[in-house]
Amino acid sequence: MMKQVLFPLAAICLLFGACAVKPKANFTMPVKKVTAPALVNFTNTSLKAESYEWDFGDGGTSKEVSPSHKYKHSGNFTVVLKATKGNKTVLSKQMIQVTAPERCLVEIETTMGTMLAELYSATPKHRDNFVKLADEGYYDELLFHRVISGFMIQGGDPNSRGAKPGQSLGFGGPSHLVPAEFVDSLVHLKGAICAARTSNPEKKSSGSQFYIVQGAPVAAEMLTQIENSRGFHYTPEQRADYTTIGGTPQLDREYTVFGRVIEGLDVIDKIAATQTGAGDRPTTDVKMKIRVIK
Repeated sequence: MMKQVLFPLAAICLLFGACAVKPKANFTMPVKKVTAPALVNFTNTSLKAESYEWDFGDGGTSKEVSPSHKYKHSGNFTVVLKATKGNKTVLSKQMIQVTAPERCLVEIETTMGTMLAELYSATPKHRDNFVKLADEGYYDELLFHRVISGFMIQGGDPNSRGAKPGQSLGFGGPSHLVPAEFVDSLVHLKGAICAARTSNPEKKSSGSQFYIVQGAPVAAEMLTQIENSRGFHYTPEQRADYTTIGGTPQLDREYTVFGRVIEGLDVIDKIAATQTGAGDRPTTDVKMKIRVIK
């Protein structure tokens, strides 16, 4: 009878690799349905892995253990986590649904930071015109070509794309103008997005150029003077905001306000603080890219 030979467990592991520990991939997220734009935090609950790779389904990736990811557009996205140890990789997948926002939101990405803005339904002609241009990529790589600290930052001139240093800007745009849309509840507080225009009796707006208000706190007396000269009245809330947050009330009822920055007000301050030259043009180009969140 053949004698049975017993190998120690450690020897078996060396011969066959049977003791190699297979990692386990798993993760959780707080919700599986969000509204864009949404920052989602992922918690990695994997076991016995040495490295991780995330694919968030919208083109974003990460190698962090427990990353956060911002979904900027709606859709149904499959999140994939790869957990690896040695030459062994396992996957975990989950679906997340990102719905479109009820408000009209746009992302204004600049070389000095990103702003999130809302476009008002009360000014539909300006909203729709801006959205159409943004969807066409019209604003991509254009400059904030006119910057005045304590006042505003202006862009949207198509001639600013690839403009040479020192080139005079601010005269370009599509052939159409947008009829003025003055709304009492929309005023030039800090962060207001407003349409630029040339001098015309109907106060029609440029087809593409816009400015974002920085401004500064104003005295209540100035607001009263504006009310008396233009025949309208600020609400108590508007007066409080102008005297604390600040803005440029001298432009009310002169230029259409059609949106506001709701995240990234500090980006306005950064751009407004840049050094400028002739024509208030920044000496270092500040480029933009605008995307509609939908």
